[in-house]
Amino acid sequence: MKSSLFFAIAMLFSSIVMAQNISGKAYYESKTTVDMSEWGGRRMSEDMKRQIAERMKSMLEKTYILTFNGNESIYKEEEKLEAGAGSGGFGRMMSSFTAGKQYKNIDGNQILEEREFFGKQFLINDTITNLQWEVGKESKQIGQYLAIKATAMKQVDPNDFSMARRRRNRDRDAEKKEGAEEVQDSTEVKDPMDEIEIPKEVLVTAWFTPQIPVKNGPGEYGGLPGLILEMNVDRTTILCSKIVLNPDETEEIKPPKTGKEVTREEYNAIVKKKTEEMRENWRGNGGRRGGGRRFGG
Repeated sequence: MKSSLFFAIAMLFSSIVMAQNISGKAYYESKTTVDMSEWGGRRMSEDMKRQIAERMKSMLEKTYILTFNGNESIYKEEEKLEAGAGSGGFGRMMSSFTAGKQYKNIDGNQILEEREFFGKQFLINDTITNLQWEVGKESKQIGQYLAIKATAMKQVDPNDFSMARRRRNRDRDAEKKEGAEEVQDSTEVKDPMDEIEIPKEVLVTAWFTPQIPVKNGPGEYGGLPGLILEMNVDRTTILCSKIVLNPDETEEIKPPKTGKEVTREEYNAIVKKKTEEMRENWRGNGGRRGGGRRFGG
């Protein structure tokens, strides 16, 4: 396996020129897992769990296409006909924290990212996320390509609710015991956001192949000496299922233009303000649904 690794690295240096002329498409299957026991799943029947899992499938399992050349790429979800009613309001809310089309210009260190936040379109203009990758000695075969493992720690934006999880409260069991002996005030309104936490950082594991010498990968990720074929980010696994290299007809890569252009900092400030507004509306409405205002501005 070590000899294969050295061979792949040697191949990288011999293919730098080829990277300037390479183009193609990579198809990725993305799957996110949810531990429903964290969200009251222990009280659900198995049939209810299956129903919820089926409703959330379209939100948690997606297919993406990365169209790339040596310097540019665009990453977008494969269009599918929706069957059934979908995931309802929860799905629409979570889609607000999911990126749309993502364009990368490697030489310009630029990423353009479409976002829809509560019905309003934004275009985030930012620099490419350059993680401090540590390339290891592990390698494996992914399809016909030799892939090498790399890892990095990624800082998570505190407003990224796609990575939200139930807060692990060490005192929860103690509180339950106290509650058995003490009658709690039934009029007390607890903010559900207090039950949610977003990790400050997550481990990112990538498997890249020097046989396709482009510093690219799914979504915002890249910066390795070869196309990323597989990724693990928190609870999400992304696996390349198909690659088409140097097709006879190349697709023109155009930067997206839909939405109000903002910086990443400006967009995060908008999300934070709206989230705080929703919490205030919820508290002011006594913890009941409704009473929220439409997204404006």
